[in-house]
Amino acid sequence: MKRLMKFFRTSILLIIFFFLCVFIGKELVSSGFHLKEIVRIPKGDNYASKYIYVLDRGDKKVEYEKKGDKKVYPASLTKIMTTIVALEHLDDLSKTAPVDVETYKKMVAHNASMAGFYGREAVTYRDLLYGTILSSGGEAANSLAIHIGGSVENFVTLMNDKAVELGLEGTHFTNPEGLHDKNQYTTAQDIAKLLDYALDNGDFRAIFTKESFHTTSTSDHPQGITLISTVLSQLQGREEKDFQILGGKSGTTEEAGQCWATLGVKNGQEYIVIVMGAPLRDISNPDKAQIEDTIELYKNIK
Repeated sequence: MKRLMKFFRTSILLIIFFFLCVFIGKELVSSGFHLKEIVRIPKGDNYASKYIYVLDRGDKKVEYEKKGDKKVYPASLTKIMTTIVALEHLDDLSKTAPVDVETYKKMVAHNASMAGFYGREAVTYRDLLYGTILSSGGEAANSLAIHIGGSVENFVTLMNDKAVELGLEGTHFTNPEGLHDKNQYTTAQDIAKLLDYALDNGDFRAIFTKESFHTTSTSDHPQGITLISTVLSQLQGREEKDFQILGGKSGTTEEAGQCWATLGVKNGQEYIVIVMGAPLRDISNPDKAQIEDTIELYKNIK
């Protein structure tokens, strides 16, 4: 009889514990808490990048994460948002969109990276889009903002509206080119989500994965300009047997460090690898640690 009573007490306690766990779990989920995905790349690492996020585009599982939700400066990874917002507001990429003079001068004054266009040059929207991603052109990004938003400020509002729409809770923009601003920030996780979304747009994917692009003939550049991917150009001559990096966007400032956002394929599956905050000791002679981190992360995907 005593054994039977002990059995019943134990059973009742187990049932109570089970329902308590279910209740707590539901409460955590309803309050916005989500268990992290299992990290499938080994946790131990020697990566120089401080913030990393590796996403499987197929099942949306996280292959690896290091401080992925930490707010950091985006540098020119900002231009991923600039480009997708611009594309979603354009219906004719061949239309002429002259380079804005005022923001052109501002970019020159701030020593921003440039695509190589001149102020008032009669380029097309397509030229500006490729100049924004491939060459990371500050004049291209700001000219898109002016033509589409009417002002940089209005366009930045569109960027922040898109961030809210996509649920990028750790992201806020103040400019379209990525020059340092303490109020412009994002996370590696948010950049991965943004890039995953943007790659579903055929025009964006074509730009993002292009090695080079020749711009329209203009009076300033009768032969056009050859724009080169700042990511793919760094990988020439490197052969990786089990994966391929298809495209990417770079970003570098003293405050943000060295950053890369890439799309790659391994074993027939697409992955997004975001590395941010690799230390930048000499901006005129960077050690390119973000490149080595990116390659190692692709190698470690199982």
